Amino acid sequence: MSTDTEADFAAFSDLPQVDQSARPPHQRRPRFDGDVSELPDRACWALQHLLTRRYISAESDSDIYAWVLEYRHQLSVRLSELDLLLRIVDGTDVAFVEQARYESAKGIKLLRREPLGTYDSILALHLAQMMRASGGQSVLISREEMHGLFSGVLNDVDRDAVTFAGRVDAAIARLTGLEILRRSRDDEDSYTISPVITAVMTASVISELQQQFELLANGGTTAEEIQE
Repeated sequence: MSTDTEADFAAFSDLPQVDQSARPPHQRRPRFDGDVSELPDRACWALQHLLTRRYISAESDSDIYAWVLEYRHQLSVRLSELDLLLRIVDGTDVAFVEQARYESAKGIKLLRREPLGTYDSILALHLAQMMRASGGQSVLISREEMHGLFSGVLNDVDRDAVTFAGRVDAAIARLTGLEILRRSRDDEDSYTISPVITAVMTASVISELQQQFELLANGGTTAEEIQE
């Protein structure tokens, strides 16, 4: 014979299940007067960093990188509306934005970054090859060693040693500004190669730059600028 209490307990099985892992509802507060964003604040901040910086890495920006991963779908949608693609390289924990490549009668290219010069690109080529050969290990390189990478160049335009050295130094400064090279704290003429270079230097880019370097090394002329 069942009791009213037993019937009450049996009725519990008919109740809807509650997801214990679900986050409690959060009432978003506007960050400023007129803020109508549908994204959480962290997603908005991640989007801002993606649009204004060349890349975000887990090593130097762990919190922002974590937000990019958490909201990657929403961010991809927002970026796609601007003809931009979100690239996340899991092996090196790097995220960046690139322009979608397609022909559009009405589209506008939002990423108008300065292209790399010939020497910048060729130095980046050598650094990418060194980083790939290291198997993911940290690579330290000196200014003198980077100058040595161009020792076989016979370009007619840069036969003057001082001008030639200046171009190499300018390339080192440019890649340092792009955070591809990081100056060592112990020695101002030593640099660490950022793992981001293996993410942005694809096989096709490396192949194209290798041809540029061979042309330069044989005394030929190269393109003035190589699009980043």
